[in-house]
Amino acid sequence: MDLAGKTVVVTGAGRGFGRAFALHAGRMGARVFVSARTLAAAQKVADEVAADSSARVDAFACDLADPATVRGFAERVATHADQVDVLINNGARYLEGPDLWDADDEAINDTVASGATGTLLTVKHFLPLLRTSEGADVVNLVSSAAEAQNHRSQAHPAFYAAKAAQAGFADVLSHRLRPEGIRVISLYPPDFTDGDPLHSTWDHASRTAEDPLTAQSVLDCVLFAIGQPRDCFIRSFHFEQL
Repeated sequence: MDLAGKTVVVTGAGRGFGRAFALHAGRMGARVFVSARTLAAAQKVADEVAADSSARVDAFACDLADPATVRGFAERVATHADQVDVLINNGARYLEGPDLWDADDEAINDTVASGATGTLLTVKHFLPLLRTSEGADVVNLVSSAAEAQNHRSQAHPAFYAAKAAQAGFADVLSHRLRPEGIRVISLYPPDFTDGDPLHSTWDHASRTAEDPLTAQSVLDCVLFAIGQPRDCFIRSFHFEQL
């Protein structure tokens, strides 16, 4: 699909899927804004995007567990752009450990705040810019951990809680924003491999059912959903697991 002339915002863009999407958005002609917990991490990806495609890209620090930085991120983007066409909610802290005692209180609080509250506040503060778009898409990278009775992950219960909250928010948000023509698309992937979008051919034919899910496959799902006509509201992608 073509993102030429579109404005794309990606949270958690310092690595993995966020970085991959930023690179592809740049190649497709988008105006790109990326954020990460540290400005250095976001700027590194912004430099990669600019070198790869010569796209216009700006980097910002945004700690999703800190409401002030989320609000500041949206305010600063608003000084550069009149609208946002695609918002990728990718940033969230992953926390490992099957037992509640595997993490301290601060880590638990940070995990829930970044994954749940952070997503809610990001959408809240970018909503004015989304509403000025002729057809905006909000994309949430949730997790298979948010699926009912999915106990495969070794993630900490706080991560499960954060993703369940994120999924619930996305569900009601989709219903309430549909009358405005804003689509809310949520993906529930299991763990997937990052790969390297700068140094890979991403050969579709080489992937088989025995291979782990890749970031590129998840990215392809997003591009498919946002590329549909505006009467098509794809609410979610769920993935079969090995």
